[in-house]
Amino acid sequence: MNQQLFEQAKASYQQGDFGRAASMLMSAKDPGELCGAVDHLRGNALMKLGLYSDAAEAYGDALADARYGKSGALACNRGRALLAAGRVEEAVASLQQSLQDTTYATPYKANMALGSAYERMGNVREAGVAYRNAAIDENNPDPSAALAKLGESFLGMGRPVDAVEALRTALDFSAPLASQNAVYAQLGSAYVAANRMPEAVEAFGNATKDGTYQLSPEQQASYDAARKATAAISGRTPSETDAFLAAAGYGSGIDPLDPLGRSGEMMPSPEDTGFFSVTEQDLMRQNAPEHRPNRQVKRRNGGGGGGKAVVIILLILLLVGGGAGFAFYSGFGWPTQEAQVQGMFNANASNSSIKGYLASSLSSESVAHIEAVLPKSSQVTIDGMDRSMSSTTMRVTAQLPSGGSQIYEIQLVRDGIGWKVSAVNAVYASQSDGAPTLSNSTQTTTGTVSTDAATTGAATTGAATTAAATTAAATTAASA
Repeated sequence: MNQQLFEQAKASYQQGDFGRAASMLMSAKDPGELCGAVDHLRGNALMKLGLYSDAAEAYGDALADARYGKSGALACNRGRALLAAGRVEEAVASLQQSLQDTTYATPYKANMALGSAYERMGNVREAGVAYRNAAIDENNPDPSAALAKLGESFLGMGRPVDAVEALRTALDFSAPLASQNAVYAQLGSAYVAANRMPEAVEAFGNATKDGTYQLSPEQQASYDAARKATAAISGRTPSETDAFLAAAGYGSGIDPLDPLGRSGEMMPSPEDTGFFSVTEQDLMRQNAPEHRPNRQVKRRNGGGGGGKAVVIILLILLLVGGGAGFAFYSGFGWPTQEAQVQGMFNANASNSSIKGYLASSLSSESVAHIEAVLPKSSQVTIDGMDRSMSSTTMRVTAQLPSGGSQIYEIQLVRDGIGWKVSAVNAVYASQSDGAPTLSNSTQTTTGTVSTDAATTGAATTGAATTAAATTAAATTAASA
């Protein structure tokens, strides 16, 4: 190796003249010579020039020099160069190789790149595992970036609640305001996907309150929809569930469990029972064997308040059971049909999985058909509904993103005490004569759209930071 030329190349590199440095480094070695230090620096210079494939080749030459070592760092650099060059599968192999080097001091860098590579391959789960490993790396000075990417992975897996927890933890470690704004925006999208609209409004508000962060079109649509949904909730009329409870007597001033107001007559008084003055020692003595025959005689003679208490409990069970049975037979359930249908449109609009709203008996073809039919819109009006104990037919109108509207007929089936969607079909004008007539018993309009957002930023360093990030990532991503 020409040491003088190598030193000149290093000086050019430090001055930012990466082209000259790369050229000099090529001449610093003899033909066929292995010199990891030269090829390592040459790879760095080529990366600065955007010559990613050439950089990957240089890092590969450096790896061939076993005496140089640093295989973890070199394999990571080579993997990132391959990823930048679009050679994703080769990048994954190189990044996995870097993680096998137990002496590699900063494996979080490889895990962050590996997560990005898996994302490009569409493997959201493995991406989440890589980002989790980066977040809990004790040498990672910026766990917030890894946690934010972990939240994004959870959204991709259709797990918005886990995404919320990961993103909230990311906020704890994001220091720059711009970084916090980006995480807040992504958190708002996660709240929308989790159907937690008031919290989504607050998160989006935090992201935009200082005016330095611009929401993406998808995030702005989610923000608008969340505000609309929150306003609808705060000013809504009673739902069907509220109406059912009102019909049963709740909120009317009449106790539905005691419509005649005679519960006071049935309850034993404190003077009769002595319960309110009994001590712990009295209770212990009453449980002693010598007292049990006396209680048995008292029951045979009809004394005491125990029989009255049993009567009260039986009456309560009968009344509650009768009301619940009537509601079940009439087609009521929880979650309601409206909530399930709105949730399905919300999830589809936010590019989240809708399978949680679909009947488990559906075939993959049926699920694919429903996903293809649904529009990317959560602005839905429920026009009418016919329901029975086991099935419901609902007619809705969805506002299409491109303008206009489309009517859909949705079939739901009973799922325990709730409902799941079993079919979705678009209804066109030519089909109107044959379409079933639905009652206009329900009118609801809400809206939700969701997307995700990237985040960057620096965070706190040190063992305390790593321990907190480790706990948060482990609890939210153990199954990622």
